[in-house]
Formats: sequence, structure tokens, C-alpha cells
Amino acid sequence: MTSQKLAYAFGISAVLMWSTVATAFKLALAVVTPAQLVLLASLFSIIVLLLCLLKQGRLSLVWQCARTRPWYLLSLGAINPFLYYLVLFQAYDLLPAQQAQPLNYTWAITLSLLAVPFLGQRLRRQDLLAMALGYMGVLIIATRGDVFSMQFDSVPGVVLALLSTLLWAGYWILNTRNQQDPIASLLVAFVMSLPMTFIYCWWSDGLPPFELKAWAGAAYVGVFEMGLAFVCWVMALKHTSNTSSISNLIFISPFLSLLFINKILGESIEPATYVGLVAIISGLLVQQWRGKTGAANQAT
Repeated sequence: MTSQKLAYAFGISAVLMWSTVATAFKLALAVVTPAQLVLLASLFSIIVLLLCLLKQGRLSLVWQCARTRPWYLLSLGAINPFLYYLVLFQAYDLLPAQQAQPLNYTWAITLSLLAVPFLGQRLRRQDLLAMALGYMGVLIIATRGDVFSMQFDSVPGVVLALLSTLLWAGYWILNTRNQQDPIASLLVAFVMSLPMTFIYCWWSDGLPPFELKAWAGAAYVGVFEMGLAFVCWVMALKHTSNTSSISNLIFISPFLSLLFINKILGESIEPATYVGLVAIISGLLVQQWRGKTGAANQAT
């Protein structure tokens, strides 16, 4: 298999995994709280990342990363997985999956906003148009198409979904300073975040129940959303000779996700969801038209 074909194989694998996670989130949240899901999924993700590095013979990089910049990686871990997934799962707990999933996709638009004060970048006309399209799509989805009524299924849910985009964009801006191995540094960040996740979970909701459904759902989220999908995406970007062709694969994911939401969760996908999602994706495509933000090549 050529390097570019290998890149496509890794990229498509990541996209397929991301396409299922909105459904997995809702199924898991039916039996555990958001905090409990973060804790269990983090544990499974740590195991997966550890096995990946072990298989690649790069386990020694973990100690190197931890020793070189411990406080920096602790900061990354505090955002991802702790704060980001705690907020994201709470949004999914309050909203239908067909609303929470597209809203979370506006993180790349949020990234362009944060890049102005933190990375010294300028807003282009494309960025302004992308924001207008993206947030109009958010409004269409959140109000089920009745934009002028401003009636939302859950105002806190919408706020939390948009807050998750702020956290995720902030994470990637902070991550631009990371020159270490991405998988090893992610593992260290996850391990460092585990105590704070454990304490918060124990204090707020109590520890997760020892039930098969709870652990199976968390295992799926941890293995695929937090673990293997990230590894596959990193490998896709590593092997590709055309980053744009790989990064554009991500636009397949939200539409596939709606299919799974409909068929597995039984949610009837409303026309407004498709209209709003097309507006969001159009905004993202406009944003990529010229001079991509490097961090936007990374995953959700």
C-alpha cells in the first residue's frame, strides 16, 4: 500500500469512528452521568494509547514527555479530557444527539476567533463569512428551524455545546506549542488528568456503577473516540502527501453520524438539522478556501 493510500485508510477509519460516537455518547449517558463517563472512558483511552505506543516500540517517549514539560501537559490534560468531555457529555445529556453533534462541529470557527488574540492572526473575509454561516446553522438547528421564535429545547444544553467548542479550540491553540510526540504527550496528559477526574466524579456523582452496560458504553467511547480515532488521524496526517485531501474527509462524519443517530437511537432527523448542518459545513469549507489554520487539520 502506497503512503497516500495508507493515509486515506487511516483517515477514513478515524472518520468512521467519529461518526458513531454521538450515538455512543447518548447510549452511555443513559446509564452513567457525564462525570462517570469521563472517568471510565479516560481509563480505557489510557489503556489503548499505552498499547499503541507499546506496539510501535515508543513507550520510552512517555517518560521523556512527562519529564520534559509536566506542567504544560497537566494543563493540556485539565482541558482534554477533563473539562472538554465533561462539558460535551453534559451537553449531550441535555440535547438530542442531532442537535449536540452539529453544534460541536463549529469548533474550527471558534478556533479562528481565538487565533486572533492568542496566535496573532488576522480575521479574513472568509473567516467572517464562515462565522456567519456557522452560527446561523447553529441557530437553525437549536431552534428546529423556527429561528425567529428563539425557542430552544435546552438553553443550558446549547450553551454547553458551544462552550465545548471554546474548550476544544483553546486546547488546540495550546497544543500548537507542543513539539513532543503527539500520542505519547496525549497519554501523559490523560494520566495526569485522571486524579482530578476521579476526585470530581467521586465528589459530584459518586463512582461509576459496576454494570456491564455502563462499562461497555464507556469502553467504546474511550477506545474509539478518545483513543484509536486520534491515533488513526495522527497516522493519516503523518503518511499523507496532501494534508488538505485528508482533512476534508472530516466533513463526511456529521452526515454519517445523523444516519447512525436515526437508525440506532431512533431520533427522527428534522429538516432543520440538515439545513443547519449544511450551513455549518459550508462555513467550514469557506474557511478552508485559502490559508488553512494549522490546528484545524487536527481532529474533534
